[in-house]
Amino acid sequence: MSDHTSEAPYWQGKGYSFFCNKACEYYPCHILPEGSDFNCLFCYCPLYALGRDCGGNFQYTESGVKDCSACLIPHKRENYGYITERFQQLTQVMRQLESRGGGQAGQQ
Repeated sequence: MSDHTSEAPYWQGKGYSFFCNKACEYYPCHILPEGSDFNCLFCYCPLYALGRDCGGNFQYTESGVKDCSACLIPHKRENYGYITERFQQLTQVMRQLESRGGGQAGQQ
């Protein structure tokens, strides 16, 4: 018996970690290799807000807009854990923005 066990992540195989909406008028919004699972769960990537620290394959356009069209991180089934593990980092970024007066969301 081996001392090393490889446990699957808690979310693997769960319905909440993946869905594919082939009826979407934008499907597929990125090109994946034939036969790949395309995860639409993070249609709008939550890591976008991290700017250069998102970890994805992006570039900035001449006008300064972040172009993520070459990034597949949020659309691969196996990256659910990577995305959700970064939520704490997103929370920290939002706290920093709000402490500087830059986060006015929800205030009227």
